[in-house]
Amino acid sequence: MAKHKIIWSHKAEIKLYEILEFYADRNKNKSYSAKLYQRLNKELKLLLKQPDLGLNSETESVRGLIVDNYVLFYEIENKLTTIHTIWDCRQNRKDLRIK
Repeated sequence: MAKHKIIWSHKAEIKLYEILEFYADRNKNKSYSAKLYQRLNKELKLLLKQPDLGLNSETESVRGLIVDNYVLFYEIENKLTTIHTIWDCRQNRKDLRIK
């Protein structure tokens, strides 16, 4: 039986890096960034167990997993979950581009 796997799109990796770097620069240390990264990974482990955990989005077949002030937009195809982007909910919604 194939194991469920999560992959990050290039766009999602860049967004994650930008978010973690923002907090590291703002706080002058990486403590909060590390905690946020751990929290995201914890929620992604839950997603592996329950792939339909997130909420439906406006984009067909894309779901959104809410983690604190962020939404991880992902799509499931067979046993592969692709994280398309990570969105800070405090930003202007009209700037959101999922794919």
